[in-house]
This record gives sequence, C-alpha cells and structure tokens, in this order.
Amino acid sequence: MIDRNRYPLLARVDSPEDLRRLSEAELPKVADELRAYLIESVASVGGHFGAGLGVVELTLALHYLYDTPRDRLVWDVGHQSYPHKILTARRDRITSIKKKDGLAPFPSRAESRYDTFGVGHASTSISAALGMAIALQRAGDHRKVVAVIGDGAITGGMAYEALNHAGGVAPDMLVVLNDNGMSISENVGGLDRTLARLRAGEAGESGPHPEALFEELGFAYCGPVDGHDLPALLAALREVKDRRGPQLLHVVTTKGKGYVHAERAQIEYHAVGRFDPARGVAQPATGTPSYSEVFGDWLCDMAAVDARLVAITPAMREGSGMVRFSQAFPDRYFDVAIAEQHAVTLAAGLACEGVKPVVAIYSTFLQRAYDQLIHDVALQGLDVTFAIDRAGVVGPDGPTHAGSFDLGYLRCIPNMVVMAPADENECRQLLTTGYRHEGPAAIRYPRGDGPGVAIDPALTALPIGKAELRRRGRGIAMLAFGCTLAPALAVADEIDASVVNMRFVKPLDESLLLELARTHDALVTLEDNVVAGGAGSAVSELLSAHGVQIPLLQLGLPDAFLEHASREQLLAEAGLDADGIRRAILARFPRFGPVAAVRDAI
Repeated sequence: MIDRNRYPLLARVDSPEDLRRLSEAELPKVADELRAYLIESVASVGGHFGAGLGVVELTLALHYLYDTPRDRLVWDVGHQSYPHKILTARRDRITSIKKKDGLAPFPSRAESRYDTFGVGHASTSISAALGMAIALQRAGDHRKVVAVIGDGAITGGMAYEALNHAGGVAPDMLVVLNDNGMSISENVGGLDRTLARLRAGEAGESGPHPEALFEELGFAYCGPVDGHDLPALLAALREVKDRRGPQLLHVVTTKGKGYVHAERAQIEYHAVGRFDPARGVAQPATGTPSYSEVFGDWLCDMAAVDARLVAITPAMREGSGMVRFSQAFPDRYFDVAIAEQHAVTLAAGLACEGVKPVVAIYSTFLQRAYDQLIHDVALQGLDVTFAIDRAGVVGPDGPTHAGSFDLGYLRCIPNMVVMAPADENECRQLLTTGYRHEGPAAIRYPRGDGPGVAIDPALTALPIGKAELRRRGRGIAMLAFGCTLAPALAVADEIDASVVNMRFVKPLDESLLLELARTHDALVTLEDNVVAGGAGSAVSELLSAHGVQIPLLQLGLPDAFLEHASREQLLAEAGLDADGIRRAILARFPRFGPVAAVRDAI
C-alpha cells in the first residue's frame, strides 16, 4: 500500500474521479508525488521507466480535463503507461507489473475499463482512436477521443495511413504527439528533423512551415507546448478539447524527466531491472553471452570478411545486439525507425543489386512485415538473411511480444530455409549457414542466455537440412527443435530415448527421420512454438507423405496467448521443461518409463 505520509495527495487518488476533485493548484504537487512514487515502484521491481517519467504531467492533465473512461484515451505502444495505471485504480498493484498474475506490462482491455485499447506494438493508436471516433459519431455520441503517440511511434507507416484517413473523414478527435526526441534509441529520419525544427520554433525560409506536414493532412496543429509545464499544458488542452475535426497537439517532453540518471542515459533507462534509486542502475555482470550478443559478435565478424554485408533494424539497435556493429560499420548500418514493412522490402531492394542484407528483427515484429516477407523476398528468391530474436516464449512483456508463431508462419513460405539453434555456438554456425545460403533464410533464437556452450570463433556453416543425432537410445526418439534440446537430453537419460537436435525446421532431415521411424516405436517432437502448424506438424506431414504410420506426440506451446510471467514459468506451464516433458511422454507411453527401461535392459 502507498505510504500516505510520503504521498499525501497521490494517496487520495484512487481513480481519475478523485483526481478531478483536486484543485488545479494542487496538480503540480500531485505530479511530484506521482513521479517519486513511479521511481520508487519501478526501482523495486524493474520495468519500463524513462518514457513513463516523461509523461507524468501529460497523464495528469489528460485525466484531469477529460471524463475518462467515458472519454476514450488511447495510448500508443504502452511504454509510457505506468502513470496512467497508477491513476486508474491500479496504484497499489503497480509493483506487480510484468509478474505472473500481476498487472500487464502494457494497457490491456481485460485489465481495466480505463484501457480502451490493448497495445504493445507501436503506431496503432491513431488508427484505433479514429475507429472509435467514427463509431461514436455514427451513434450520435459526443464523448471525446484522444490518441497519445510518441515521436518514435509516429515514424511507423501505419500512423501515416491513419493520419491520411482521418484527414479525409474529418472526425472530432485529438492526437497528442508526445515528442521527446527518442524511440528506444535516438530517432532517425526526415520526420525527426521536421519535429526538431518545430521544437526550435523555426519557420520555413523558402517553403511551408514544418507544421504543414500535419495541416496538409487535414489536422489543425497546435504547439509545441512544454509537456512539463502543467498550467501551459492544461491551457493548450482546453484550447483544443472542444474543437471540431481532427486536432494535433504537439507536446515536448523529456524522457526520464525528474530522475537525473534517466535524463542523462535515456537509452539505458528505457527499461530497467531492480535498482537503488539513490545510485541508479548497476552495470550487469558479464557472464554467459545472450543470444543477442552472439548475433552482434557474429555480425561484426562476418562484416569484417564480407564487404557486401549490410545490417537493417527497425529501431531495435540495443535489443538486437547491434550497438558495436553500428559503431564499427556506420555506413553499412540502417536503422529505419519503427517501420518493419519498409525494413524487409529495403532488404529486398538491396539484394536485387548484389548486396547481402541481414535483417535483425524480433519474432513478434516480423509478423508486421509478413506480406513483404512473402511477396517481396521469398517470391523472388532474394538473398536476405533474417536474424529473428525473441523467438518462442519471451516472458514478462506478455502476449504482445511473444515469439510463439514464427515456425508456423515461416515454414509455410516457399523458398525459405528455417533454422532453430540449440545453443550459442550453433546459433553462430546457423547464422553463417543462412548468410552463405543464396536465398531467403531465417535463424530464430530465444531471448536471454544460452546453456553456456563454448563458442568457436570460426565462421563455420553447417550442411543445410542435416540434423544431429545426440543420443542413441531405443523405443522413443525425441526430435528437439531449438532450445528444447537441453530438457530433452535430461529426460532421455531417464527413459533411454534417442534424441535428435533437429536444427532445421525447413528443410527437415528426411532420411534421418525415416530411419528413426523404422527403428523406434514412437516419436516425440519438442518446440518452443505453438503446436498448431509448427515444427511437429512439419514432421507429421513428412511421415504422412511417405505413408509412415507411427505414434507421434507433439509437444509445444498451447493454442492460447501466453500471459506475462518469467520465461521459466511459462515454459513450465506449457510442459516444456524437463518435468513437463517427462510427464507428457509417460502419460502417452507409460511402458517407456524409467522402471521399464531398467527392466528391459536386464
């Protein structure tokens, strides 16, 4: 519970209705308390941090002037939504955020009536708010609709599509552009330069004013206004609140506002683990490299020996492990901002001219460029390598960020080679394999650290479509894809099963699979991916095509969206840890239990 002595005003705000009972003169004090409470709360549990600090005053002003939740407030992405959650009846649960059974990491319609639209991916707010505004006006309902979008998120193509449409249908709605000069990394591109001119108050010398970008699309532009000056912010919102037609209010904020460490290191404080508020975030101890770091090292090493290599990221330099590459090879590094569709087709265009593009992208974000993956890359058989991070179970960021579907949506595409490394060294080898393959190739790997396998610095490619028999047993053959190899080996020792490190989802090692089907009584597939349409389904299809009938148990993620929890908790819930795998096999094939294995060996 909140300390009422330290936070006397914030403790009185259980909902926006309570906030609106306070006088306007009390709001700056509420802002101070809210910012301090946010620092204390996130420091104790970790979470998204800098963006929330930057919108404290904006969040207060919106809930103070608008009749939420009757008026619709739509947040983009959700990194900045912690103050919103605190003010909307979730104050005392904020330290449960991102934990199992705790608050969702982003706005969620299932969690609160104040969360009018579920978010997690960028650039959706204007489209959603426009849909709400059109629906309400068709019903003769005059409640207000507000979308809050950052200058990072507004780089996404979907945001431009929504702005263009809104200017044509001209509904009554407000877009608040929260401009802090940052995405997760620094903003890039022409729009960032335009917003910088607006922040500086520069008018066009021989052409239109910068705000014409929005006005020509049909939005009445207002601003820029200091997003940390509450009286000015309230006055600006009052000015646009009852205007007819599409309005855009440009609000300038500072990411990390009010916490000196976060203001000075905005990238590092975008999201944090637990930390001491007095000292700031400690540097993590170096140890086993993460898969992202393995990729980053491989990228630099391959670039050093092949001048054709270029790397592309849709605004995820830090998360994808590309900081060193961006510094060492700046002319071969392309951050395209939050524009996944463009990232993939840019790679296709580069490949047409003999360049070797590597697209580093999270599994969940590659979903946003699926048509480009099929139409622009695979259909033309272009030589593009996809390094797919955060595949499978992701954890605390919840269902919006889960990489649970990529094996299914990749393996059905003609011309694709699809790989799933079991450890760090194999990740490096399969990245080399995919890069040297002359055609589209995808290497998907999980979040976090691997099992600690030593990494060979050589750039070694593996034979495409060849699996690795790790353990020869009898009775059951376990076919492990990716990170499921380690628990499979642990269980296999108990039941004397064969274990195959499959490595390739497409193409499968057909000869080895048919040999295992002839010499074993049952097959078990294991994958950190939904079972529906995944790697196990590929095995089933191969066996069926050859007329092979053998009991087949497919283990993977369920046909459900996995909620936020630790990666280990989610794998255990899905039955993909050693205990779950053992239980599932013995429930289906009880005669292959440890006791039977000992008896049969005598």
